[in-house]
Amino acid sequence: MSAVNRGLRQATRSVRLHQVCQRSAFRPLSTTLKGAAPLSLAATHTRSSFSTMASLQSASAAAPAPSAHTGYDPEIKDIADYVHNKAVDSDLAFDTARWVFIDTLGCGLEALKFKECAKLLGPIVPGTQVPNGTRVPGTPFVLDPVNGAFNIGAMIRWLDYNDCWLAAEWGHPSDNLGAILAVADWVTRTNKAGGNLAGGKTFTVRDILEAMIKAHEIQGCLALLNSYNKVGLDHVVLVKVASTAVVSKMLGLNEKQTADAVTQAWVDGQSLRTYRHTPNTMSRKSWAAGDACQRAVNLALKVLKGETGIPTVLSAPVWGFYDVLFKGKKFEFQRPYGTYVMENVLFKVSYPAEFHSQTAVEASEKIHAQLKAMGKSAADIKEVTCRTHEACIRIIDKQFKPMDNFADRDHCIQYMASVMLVFGRLTATDYVDGSEAATSPLVESLRQKIKCVEDPQFTADYHDPALRTISNGLTVELNDGTVLPEVVVEAPLGHRLRREEAKPHILAKYKRHLEPHFSADKVQKMVALGQDPKTLEAMSIDEYVDLYVSKDSKFVQ
Repeated sequence: MSAVNRGLRQATRSVRLHQVCQRSAFRPLSTTLKGAAPLSLAATHTRSSFSTMASLQSASAAAPAPSAHTGYDPEIKDIADYVHNKAVDSDLAFDTARWVFIDTLGCGLEALKFKECAKLLGPIVPGTQVPNGTRVPGTPFVLDPVNGAFNIGAMIRWLDYNDCWLAAEWGHPSDNLGAILAVADWVTRTNKAGGNLAGGKTFTVRDILEAMIKAHEIQGCLALLNSYNKVGLDHVVLVKVASTAVVSKMLGLNEKQTADAVTQAWVDGQSLRTYRHTPNTMSRKSWAAGDACQRAVNLALKVLKGETGIPTVLSAPVWGFYDVLFKGKKFEFQRPYGTYVMENVLFKVSYPAEFHSQTAVEASEKIHAQLKAMGKSAADIKEVTCRTHEACIRIIDKQFKPMDNFADRDHCIQYMASVMLVFGRLTATDYVDGSEAATSPLVESLRQKIKCVEDPQFTADYHDPALRTISNGLTVELNDGTVLPEVVVEAPLGHRLRREEAKPHILAKYKRHLEPHFSADKVQKMVALGQDPKTLEAMSIDEYVDLYVSKDSKFVQ
């Protein structure tokens, strides 16, 4: 035996002896699995610290044999059961979903006007055409459903102008439409051409609305009491999970296969939300939901081909989602899956702005008008105090942080309020590098005069299931010492409490987003169709998507 081999064997024996000694002294972690009732507030367990070596030792010394892990985590089973067995019978949910549907598609069309978005769209290999593939609204692209889901999802989310859900975690449930629409369009076109996907299913718009209701509900209920951002994860994990669940059923998977696909979504690499925060704020936040949509479709298709799941992906000691990524806590649930989220979702109506700032911008608009009536302007402002809620401070309070790009500006409450106070407007173009607002010395100086302070009652109302308000109150002091009365806005236009007031504005927004892409006659037809529930819901989804195809788009090539 060579000296090298003898040395290696001696080293190996030393390592093994050291590991045995460590195991004998190591107190293993408890590995008892407790099945929680789906609606109970789950108990939590904690670790004082995470050590790779300790975890390896615990896994080898104390983990139960694989046969002890029988069945799926109850959280997984609940999602699959809801998707396959829960009938949606809420007229309010379907009506709201219709408004969300047209508003979301309009937001996607508006995003095409921004070259940073448009450059990411289209086939991965230029010139690729997919037979009976997914059509991308506002473009000539025909793509496979995975890339189609990315394209549609990225468009929808780009401008931060689609719907919103605020709770312990926030997010945008209509992001899921990227996956839903891509799969429905592809399956329908393929089956009409003689295929047999999902048993030959063809989808109507009503089917899409039902899928949206369920995706909204899954994403929203998982967000009600569980904060992913507090452990550094981006909320698009919930888009991936919700989209995976609903498209699995759309693809013809059975309940067990849907559970398998959902476990694959939870085990999939989760996005860190660092791209939403200084110093790394950047455009990925605008296509992160598109990425989640394409991952969802890809995972569901893999299960369709026979891939199985990971039954205890959440609860497995050491290696499960809870222990690795959620500080050992289990998810808590406030309510069973139903139609609550769609019925209570928030529409972004007035401004393309991060939702925690919507009421602050609305208050700023009122103050702008007040200053004008006084013969004064934003240049006369000495300082502004913004009384707000905790989530706003955590996400978009960036008083002195540099505004280096679009992503910095549309996630800074001071910037958004300043633009409104200075110009009496806030549009998506106001976030663009080199724009009038982005280069305004007055906007920049005023931004640094706006201080946020938390009001605990505003925070409590934000989490109250009966209110869910997103309150902001602005108090302005002028250079001459005058202090204007505080302007408080609790529920933004588009909130459930102001839904009927918002509908004409949602329709006007949709029309405004259609107009750069289609003729006046076609715009009128599409707006009218969006207001005719019976006709719209009965349409085959491929025929409806065809209305949005633009073979000679001036925004994409």
